Amino acid sequence: MTPPGNRRPGYSRRAQYGTFFGYVVAVIGAGLGVLLLVVSTSNAAAFAGLRATASDAVAPAGRVSASARSGTQSFMAVVAGYFTAGFRTARLEREVQATRVKLVEAEALKGENDRLKALLGITDSNARPIVTTRLIGSSSASTRRYATLGAGANQGVQVGMPVRSQLGLVGRVLEVGRASSRILLITDTESVVPVRRASDGMPAFATGHGDGSLQIRLINLGINPLKKGDAFVTSGSGGLYRPGVAIAVVSEVTHDGAIARPLSDPGSTEFVTVDPLWEPSLNELPEQPVAVPAGRR
Repeated sequence: MTPPGNRRPGYSRRAQYGTFFGYVVAVIGAGLGVLLLVVSTSNAAAFAGLRATASDAVAPAGRVSASARSGTQSFMAVVAGYFTAGFRTARLEREVQATRVKLVEAEALKGENDRLKALLGITDSNARPIVTTRLIGSSSASTRRYATLGAGANQGVQVGMPVRSQLGLVGRVLEVGRASSRILLITDTESVVPVRRASDGMPAFATGHGDGSLQIRLINLGINPLKKGDAFVTSGSGGLYRPGVAIAVVSEVTHDGAIARPLSDPGSTEFVTVDPLWEPSLNELPEQPVAVPAGRR
């Protein structure tokens, strides 16, 4: 006969002590978990050292996983491209024809900008990147948006440094370990980036929605001049992010701004660049009178 599942310890002191200590351990574990949750919620940097150590420990496995993911994505892209090659070829031919015209216009603008820079005495001050590394992981299912880099303090990475891909801004460094770093993505709700519209320099702020999109909030309230397809870049205001880095494109216009789609998706980004902190005080032009040619009055 099968013994019942709810057997009591009876008069066995060993069984009674075992049950008692089991409850004690469970209560202590639950209390410790609640205490750690309260501490981490009230002070987000309390366990930064432990997180950095754990990140360094799993960084090698993350690099292997990222490499395998990249290989799988490349294989699927080849298979999908085989079936859509004809349509894409025709579309690319049309884009090449339009791009040639834009290229001629861009060359003319570049020449004019070079002459204006020479007139005003402006020199390019783009600093070289700190390191180029692999993005070994990102949080795609959490309400917070973080990612992990395969470089840390040993490579010169510091807290606050901007991180970007070839398509645009990804985020900024939040915590640094010896061989890995944790970054806050621009789509996180705690991320705020000063931006401007690329076409006319209209200032705004880009804040994360936590769902993979950005909220563009205008500084000057009134009639909303934004429209679908507007591109935004970093403005450089307040330092941290150097100006001119692409960030997002407007996908939906709201009454006080717009919803924008980030240009750089961490889920499909393999390599990123860590840039030094932007310091406007070192790049501001000295205030001096400038003679304007008569032809430009």
